[in-house]
Amino acid sequence: MTTRIGLISDVHATLAPVREALAIFRREGVETILCAGDIAGYGSELDATVELLIDSGCRSILGNHDLWYLSHRDPALDGAAERYLRSLPRLFHHAAAGKTLYMVHASPPDSLLEGIRLLDEQGTLVAGQQSSWSALLHDFADDVLLVGHTHQVFAEPLGSTLVINPGSTCFNHTCAILYLPELRVEVLPLGGKQPLLSWNWGMEPRRPNRLFAQQEPVDEP
Repeated sequence: MTTRIGLISDVHATLAPVREALAIFRREGVETILCAGDIAGYGSELDATVELLIDSGCRSILGNHDLWYLSHRDPALDGAAERYLRSLPRLFHHAAAGKTLYMVHASPPDSLLEGIRLLDEQGTLVAGQQSSWSALLHDFADDVLLVGHTHQVFAEPLGSTLVINPGSTCFNHTCAILYLPELRVEVLPLGGKQPLLSWNWGMEPRRPNRLFAQQEPVDEP
């Protein structure tokens, strides 16, 4: 039997595309929803976005914008959104349909900044980046690696792992559904807009420069 997992990332306090993605997931019979971080930043609807994620049962992790947002807040003045962000782990592990999935915002084991960037400005795969990350992830233990951060949309086998970035709901106008055990990914457009495979190219690329020692992820309860 096929298991469907809804994937979103980099929602950046912008409510409408998150609401649309969740409606798509409900319509498509998604069992589990995962968000790869950066719930805060850019947008102005953080409270409503967090409330929607909580109500949906979405499992989320911390992103760099979430951390930066919290660093400028007094914990004594935390509201519901701030308490939610402070509760998020840096990584998350999930098992379904005989497959395992590891979710981190940027790259394993728990980086919030060293993103997996595979595409050029036009959304075309860069061979050098693809081969470098394939080598680094050659011995990665999980079947699926879910990341965000770079505002790029891809689902590529790197090493022995399928690496997925569903893109930013508000900037790439995308969400995705992962089908297990088939390891099939469907990228879906949001807002009636053409998906942008690569957004914010002005952000300095972070090239892989080290082997990642895998750490134990935070498993769901």
